Amino acid sequence: MKTRQPKVELYYWPGIQGRGEFVRLLLEEAGANYVDVARESKNGLATMMRFLEGKERGALPFAPPFVRVGKLIVSQTAHVVAFLAPRFGLVPRDQGLQAEACQIQLTLADFVGEVHDTHHPIAGSLYYEDQKAAAKRRAREFVKERMPKYLGWLEKVLLRNRKSGGRWLVGADRTYVDLSAFQVIAGLHYAFPNAMAPLEPKIPLVRALYDRVAARPRIAAYLASKRRQPFNQMGIFRHYRELDAPARRRARKR
Repeated sequence: MKTRQPKVELYYWPGIQGRGEFVRLLLEEAGANYVDVARESKNGLATMMRFLEGKERGALPFAPPFVRVGKLIVSQTAHVVAFLAPRFGLVPRDQGLQAEACQIQLTLADFVGEVHDTHHPIAGSLYYEDQKAAAKRRAREFVKERMPKYLGWLEKVLLRNRKSGGRWLVGADRTYVDLSAFQVIAGLHYAFPNAMAPLEPKIPLVRALYDRVAARPRIAAYLASKRRQPFNQMGIFRHYRELDAPARRRARKR
């Protein structure tokens, strides 16, 4: 008999997807009983700030996202999803596969950090306009070198698992890392549409994974709902035309 899961309280900045979206996707796929506190609760943002200022009992988070489950406070995005996944059957029970999932999630976290640094390469406290020249240089190298390397690695992971009979990144069924990979690809489509266009034919398994996750009934319902906040210029994935690779022009017929 299944035990009733306690309500999960998610704390993250309202108005953006950000790193909180990786946690939201897991909770939505699980059909979890959760509340997005800063968005949905009266004085929720003030409550979140009390945690960050050390005025509430429990572990002291460095920054959102963090979750409260019962009396436990868990922070750091990769740690949060790895902590929640076993509770909702979103990671295999095998310890080796759990470790593999964790290392994939941590690599995705590195990838997300590099995405952020394309528009804030000098300091997060500065406006984008104050570091635009550095951002152009950073983004140019990112779309040329780093983005293909990370996406190519994901393709290899999927190919390796497919040879063992799996369609997902880890094991035989979807896990939290598949959801996280989906979010990264969705963000790249928004931020770097021109750079992604020539890359996608080279990563067919990654594209198929993206489509499979998007078609999951609970994920599809979430994406179509108002709970899914749109990408915008305040989040991690931002679209600045000058940072995206130029669209390839079609050759003129003579």
